[in-house]
Amino acid sequence: MTDQATLDAIKSAVTDNDVVLFMKGTPTFPQCGFSSVVANVLNHIGVEYAAVNVLDDHDVREGIKVYSDWPTIPQLYVKGEFVGGCDIIKEMFEAGELQQLFKDKGLAPA
Repeated sequence: MTDQATLDAIKSAVTDNDVVLFMKGTPTFPQCGFSSVVANVLNHIGVEYAAVNVLDDHDVREGIKVYSDWPTIPQLYVKGEFVGGCDIIKEMFEAGELQQLFKDKGLAPA
């Protein structure tokens, strides 16, 4: 069972950052292939984002799944909304939809 303090910390990360990626590892040193794909997509687009390494905190690793009602990591949030995991982000990027989302939210890189 995920405690309220963990869920509050997750909510703060989601709401305090325009773009946040919950991932295994860090953008410079991803610890799983799926996290690496999403970090690489975001880096390629050039959008600024915060990253939360779920491997640093077991409670956050399990809590993010409860928070989003999504069973896998990585998870990408834009302006407080859950966008998706690796497959969804990859498909959106390939279709140009992810870039359009960032543009629509006023987050397109300069």
